[in-house]
Amino acid sequence: MSEILYDTKYLQLKSTPSKSGKPWVYAHRPNAKDVVVILPVVGDSILFLIEERPPLNAENKAVYSVAIPAGLVGDERGNETVEEAIKAELLEESGLAADRIKIVSRKIASSPGCVSETVTIAIAYIDNYEIKVKPVSDGGVIVDRILVKRNDVYTWLRNKENEGYAMTASTLAALYYLSEESE
Repeated sequence: MSEILYDTKYLQLKSTPSKSGKPWVYAHRPNAKDVVVILPVVGDSILFLIEERPPLNAENKAVYSVAIPAGLVGDERGNETVEEAIKAELLEESGLAADRIKIVSRKIASSPGCVSETVTIAIAYIDNYEIKVKPVSDGGVIVDRILVKRNDVYTWLRNKENEGYAMTASTLAALYYLSEESE
């Protein structure tokens, strides 16, 4: 059984026994059933978010990161389903509504030695770039939204990395599933 070492609304630090008998300390999100990550494919382009994440800044890893819309399932909207969270987070963070959504993975673990969460990845196909609602900045975290032609994504990401941006693992995983789909 796990023991809660530190508790906040959005994050707990927990300890659980490991096979060695020593405690294993990890982070857990107590208020979420899952995490969703959505790759917005707008025609022949992909919408990326530029984010300013305090943990990356605090540890001098990067000022900005390249990400895609994401969010917790059930943290603010109660008993929502994963599918409902995908639609809500896409609309909230991009202002866009998908014409078609395809879930491509349900068990992506970004850092399973440190965090208990897994991520559901979806690809949102959007025929027309039409803002339905004003997107949120998510508490100032999202600082920009950039459309990149699919054929230019690799070069654009490399350029951002060379400029010192961090790449989120879930974004790269979603791009992998998109490339697998088109083969």
